[in-house]
Amino acid sequence: MTTILAIKRGNHVVVAGDGQVSFGNTVMKGTARKVRRIHNGKVICGFAGSTADAMTLFEKLEGKLGEYGGNLTRAAVELAKDWRTDKMLRRLEAMMIAADRERLLLLSGSGDVLEPDEGIAAIGSGGSYALAAARALARHSPADPREMACNAMQIAGEICIYTNTNLTVEEIK
Repeated sequence: MTTILAIKRGNHVVVAGDGQVSFGNTVMKGTARKVRRIHNGKVICGFAGSTADAMTLFEKLEGKLGEYGGNLTRAAVELAKDWRTDKMLRRLEAMMIAADRERLLLLSGSGDVLEPDEGIAAIGSGGSYALAAARALARHSPADPREMACNAMQIAGEICIYTNTNLTVEEIK
C-alpha cells in the first residue's frame, strides 16, 4: 500500500507520496517514486495500488491529456469512463490523484472524478491519516502547501505501518 497526499492553494499545488512498497506484511522497497510529472511537467500524478496498473493509468492519462489539449478535467473524465467500461482497464486496482494549476482531482476505477472542497485529497492505506493531518494543519497554520504536505505525510508515516517517511514531493507554483 501507499500514501499519496495533494494540497492545492490558489495556483500552487503539491503532491507528496511515500516510498514504501509492501508485499503482504513485508517491506520490499522503501524508495519507490509514486508521484510523477506528465504532460511536459504541467500535471502531477500520484498513485496508490499495483505498480503495473498505475503505470498503465499514467500512460492512459497522458494520452488523454494529449487528445484533449491538456484539459485535465476532460482527460480525467474520459479516462474514468474508459477505466470503468474497458474490459482490461476495469481490472486495474489503483487510485490516482492528478493536479495542475487549475484543478486537483481524485480518480478511481468506479468512475469517480472528484474535486475536493478544501483543496486537499489523499489516497492509499495512510490516506485518511494524511488527510486528517493536512486538514488540521491547513485550518490552524498559515504554512505553505509544501510544508503542510511534508508535515502531514510525516504524521501519516508515524501512524500507518504501510507508509514510510521517504517522500517524493512534486509541486507546481
